[in-house]
Amino acid sequence: MCGITGWISYREADAPAARTARTVPTARTARTAQTAQMPVIERMTAALAPRGPDASGIWCGPHAALGHRRLAVLDLEGGTQPMTDLPARAHRAHRAHRSSSPDVVLTYSGEVYNHHALRSQLRARGHHFSTRSDTEVVLRAYLEWGDDLTPHLEGMYAFAVWDARAERLLLVRDRLGVKPLFFAEVPGGLVFGSEPKALFAHPACRPRVDARGMREAYGLVFGTGETLWSGVREVPPGGAAVFDRSGLTEYVYWRLEARPHPDDGVDAAVDTVRAHLNRAARSQLEADVPLCTLLSGGLDSTVLTALLADELRVREGPAARLRSYAVDYSDQVERFTGDVLRTGHDTPYAAEAGVFIGTDHRLVVLDPRDLLDPAHRAAVVAARDSPIGVGDMDTSLYLLFGEMARHAKVALSGEAADEVFGGYPWFRSPAALAAETFPWLLVTGDEAAVPLHPALAATLRMGEFRADTYRSALAAVPHLDGETPAQHRRRELQHLSLTRWLRQLLHRKDRLSMAQGLEVRVPYCDHRLVEYAFNAPAALQDFDGREKSLLRAAGARLAPPSVLHRPKNHYPATHHPAYNRGLQDMARDALGAGQGRVRDLVDEGVIKTVLDAPPENLRWDHRLRLERVVDLALWLDHHRPELAF
Repeated sequence: MCGITGWISYREADAPAARTARTVPTARTARTAQTAQMPVIERMTAALAPRGPDASGIWCGPHAALGHRRLAVLDLEGGTQPMTDLPARAHRAHRAHRSSSPDVVLTYSGEVYNHHALRSQLRARGHHFSTRSDTEVVLRAYLEWGDDLTPHLEGMYAFAVWDARAERLLLVRDRLGVKPLFFAEVPGGLVFGSEPKALFAHPACRPRVDARGMREAYGLVFGTGETLWSGVREVPPGGAAVFDRSGLTEYVYWRLEARPHPDDGVDAAVDTVRAHLNRAARSQLEADVPLCTLLSGGLDSTVLTALLADELRVREGPAARLRSYAVDYSDQVERFTGDVLRTGHDTPYAAEAGVFIGTDHRLVVLDPRDLLDPAHRAAVVAARDSPIGVGDMDTSLYLLFGEMARHAKVALSGEAADEVFGGYPWFRSPAALAAETFPWLLVTGDEAAVPLHPALAATLRMGEFRADTYRSALAAVPHLDGETPAQHRRRELQHLSLTRWLRQLLHRKDRLSMAQGLEVRVPYCDHRLVEYAFNAPAALQDFDGREKSLLRAAGARLAPPSVLHRPKNHYPATHHPAYNRGLQDMARDALGAGQGRVRDLVDEGVIKTVLDAPPENLRWDHRLRLERVVDLALWLDHHRPELAF
C-alpha cells in the first residue's frame, strides 16, 4: 500500500524535461537540471509521506514526472517504484535493451491478490520478471494487454501508467473504490495523486471551494467524480481515465449489473457465499510483514477473523495465532448509553469471539482526553482533506490504527458486509422504504447535524440538490424485468448502499489507516462476492427473518452464538461528560474571533443551543453538530482554502 502522484505537461516551458531528463542526472546535466520546476514533483510526493513511510521514489521524463511513497508489504527488496519496463528489456537479445529510456513507467498503490496466477500466465506469454512484487505483474499486464488489463486484476488498487511511446497517461481505480485516486487538469497538462493534498503541492492547483463543492461535502450524498475541491475530480470506482495531447477521456470498465440469480434454494446460496468468503480471505492473507485483524465482536469481523485464523493455521501450523484488535473507552463499562446507532457494549463480545477463534486479542482502551487532544484532531482533519467526518469516532479510529501500526503493517477489516448483505435498518424500515431520499439521512440524523448559515443555505439550496441527486442515483440502478415493487425497492437500497454510502466508509478507513502507515484490506469488497449478493433475491437475503441471513448461515460455525445472533452495532463512541464538556469548549473556540470564517458558514444560533446544554445530557446527533463545527475550523486553518460562493 502506498501513495502515488504525478504531473503530465505538454508545454515546453514547464515540461518535466526542463527539470531533468533522467531520474539520476549525469554530472554534466545535474547543474542545469536544478531548475525551479524540479522541486514540484518532490513536493507532491512528500505530501503523501504518511502513506508510504518506507521509501520514496521519483521518475522524470520529457513530459511526465511520477512520484511514489512506499509502504513495503510484498517483496520488500524488489518492489521499488516508480517501476519501468527496462529490467524486462534486459532479457532481450537486442541492442535496444541497452537503451536507458523506458517505454512504460508505473506508479502503483494497492494489492492485486491474483498476482501469482497472473505471473504464471504472463510468463507463458514470454514475459520475464525481476521481482516477486505484484507491482511488476501490473506493469507486465499493461505491456501485454494495454488498457484492457483491468478485467485480469483482482484486488484493491489505484495506479498510473505513463506510456512514453504514445505520450499518454492511464489512470485506473479498483472496482469498489477501496483505493483513492484524484486528478485535476492544469494549463498544458494534468496532475494526479492518491489524495488532493498531493495535487495542491503543484503551483497550478490551489485549494478552492465553490458552491458546488460545498453541496458535495455537506449534501452527504457521497457521489464520485466531482469533489469538494473546485477542479479536482475523482476517478470513479471501476473507472479509468486517459490523458494525452488530445485531452482527457474518462470511462467505466466495471459496474454492478442486474443478473438472474444462479443458485436454487437457500443451501446452494449459502454454499456459494461461503466459497466466495473462503477464497477472498485466503487470497488477502498474503504479506511479507506482520498482519492482524479488526475484531469488534460483531458478526462481520468475527466471521472474517475466523476464516483468516483457520487459513493461517493451515499455512503455518496449528500453533499459529492471528493477532486481533478492538477499541474501547475508559468510561464504557460505567457509562455506556444506547442510541440510534449502538445497541450494546462491544468489548465483551470481542473478547468472547477472540477466545472462540483462538486469536491473540488486544484491547486498545482510549481515555476521552485523548480524543480532545488538538494535535490528534488536526491530524485527522489533515488526513481526510475534508471538514466532514464523525468526530470522536474518527479520532479514536486514527489512534487505534496508530497502536496497531506499532505491531503490524497490514490489517483486515469487516467493512462492507452491511452493504453487501443488507445489514442496515433501512433495508427493513417502513420509513426508509417509503422515503424519497437517501435512507441514511433518515436513520443517522446527518441532515440535522449540518447547521449551515441561513445565507449559505439559501445559496446552496441543499434540498433541491439532494432531490436532483437522488433521482439521478435511482436512474443508475439496474433492474430485471418482472421485479415486484418490493424487489425493485430492495435493489435500489442495496445499490445506493454499495455505490454511495460505502464510498465514505472506505474513504474514512483508507485515509485514517494510511495516515498511520497501516494498510487495511477489506475482503467483503471482493467484486465477485458483491456481484453475487447484489443479485440474490430478497427472500434469500432475509430467509431467517432478519438481516444478513446469508452471511450468518455461511459463518454459522465460525462465531459463538452470542455474536452470531447479536443485533447490528455501529462503531463505539465515548459517553463521558468530560468529553462532551471539552467538545463544547472547542466549538466555542471555533466560533470565536480567531475563526471568523466559521461563523460565516454555520448557523450560530443552532450551535449555541447545543453549547448551552448540560454535558451529561448531550444527545449524539447534537454532539455531532459540535464535532462538525470543530472540524470545519481545523479544516479552514489547515488548508486555507479560497471560498468562492
